[in-house]
Amino acid sequence: MGVFMVIVGLFLMVLCACTAVLRWNELRYRKKGLPPGTMGWPVFGETTEFLKQGPNFMKNQRARYGSFFKSHILGCPTVVSMDPELNRYILMNEAKGLVPGYPQSMLDILGKCNIAAVHGSTHKQMRGALLALISPTMIREQLLPKIDGFMRGFLSNWDNKVINIQDKTKEMAFLSSLKQIVSAESSSVATEFMPEFFKLVLGTLSLPIDLPGTDYRRGFQARKNILKTLGQLIEQRRESEESHKDMLGYLMRHDDSNRHKLSDAEIIDQIITILYSGYETVSTTSMMAVKYLHDHPTVLEELRKEHMGIRARKRADEPIDWNDLKSMRFTRAVIFETSRLATIVNGVLRKTTQEMELNGFVIPEGWRIYVYTREINYDPFLYPDPLAFNPWRWMDKGLESQNYFLIFGGGTRQCPGKELGIAEISTFLHYFLTRYRWEEVGGEKLMKFPRVEAPNGLHIRVSSN
Repeated sequence: MGVFMVIVGLFLMVLCACTAVLRWNELRYRKKGLPPGTMGWPVFGETTEFLKQGPNFMKNQRARYGSFFKSHILGCPTVVSMDPELNRYILMNEAKGLVPGYPQSMLDILGKCNIAAVHGSTHKQMRGALLALISPTMIREQLLPKIDGFMRGFLSNWDNKVINIQDKTKEMAFLSSLKQIVSAESSSVATEFMPEFFKLVLGTLSLPIDLPGTDYRRGFQARKNILKTLGQLIEQRRESEESHKDMLGYLMRHDDSNRHKLSDAEIIDQIITILYSGYETVSTTSMMAVKYLHDHPTVLEELRKEHMGIRARKRADEPIDWNDLKSMRFTRAVIFETSRLATIVNGVLRKTTQEMELNGFVIPEGWRIYVYTREINYDPFLYPDPLAFNPWRWMDKGLESQNYFLIFGGGTRQCPGKELGIAEISTFLHYFLTRYRWEEVGGEKLMKFPRVEAPNGLHIRVSSN
């Protein structure tokens, strides 16, 4: 009996201590004018609940506090906005007291020159350099032929195999981007580079706790290894004085053809940005397109008809060209519908540079604002029958240009690589659909938050057409 009472006493002491800590943390952030909400634990805040519960956490908070509430996620005091009108205003008015506000882990691992982190004139310079690499002219004349050649080889010899399409699309997205960035050296650096890059990606969405065994520590160490590899590559190219018609070659030019000259550190962060931003969207959208097409035979039949029609006009070994890409109207619709329904991107983060008023509340300087756009993708007023996979809704071009189309970001931060990503996914689907048929094996579970992924893989059995 005595031991039992001691245990009960200890339990009550711990409970009281936890309650006191939570209460103290709430009082710290009880400033007049702040939106309603909860802040959770010191340092950790509500990050665990946010990452585990995802959309349900957001819906529960909105039910309690409305569509504009405070929280503490990913190491920062944060105001979450789930209001479509307010979200659009925030994205369109970055210069007015708002700058990119990505988590510290992402800033540390992607680099301080990463285009998503910089603002003002530096952002203009970095964005200009990036747009020069992925303009429609560059896609048509240089990038699409490389993408086509890569996909043609990558998608060979899949016949009569069971493959994990999640792993394959990750590999595809990374290697395709690497081929565009460093054409000549892509094969020699890929084996060493790829595992480090995958660690870097995992580290960007973690608490910035620098302890052995954490995703943050592994991601930051991976960045150091990648910096070393890319630094050596730049030096080797400089010493050889050969010209290279790839992204790195263009970034290293110091003649009049390159109006956006960058330092080596900026070049390396630009390369990491290109790899990172394209990897997540291209790999996940490709995997989920395969999943949705398998589950919707009518859509698959329509899409295969589009690609077989293109193939019928060409020789067996003839690559697809710019005109073919532009004719893939239904493919584009499938890509948009996949991105909408799977919700590859849940929202964007901004940071206040001064105390400012939003939605009738006062937001302190240095706070993050999480523009949560996920729910817009399921708004029945914008997308009738929103949970249905219906690419035909996108055949009306007006839907792509409507004010709340935020799948690829918005304002001055709209994804500059949107058309390049669409070109990569379209080319992947072209060769996959014209060469193969497939069926799922295993019926694996899919997670939709914080990343869209199949924890045990997504396995398919492939056979030739």
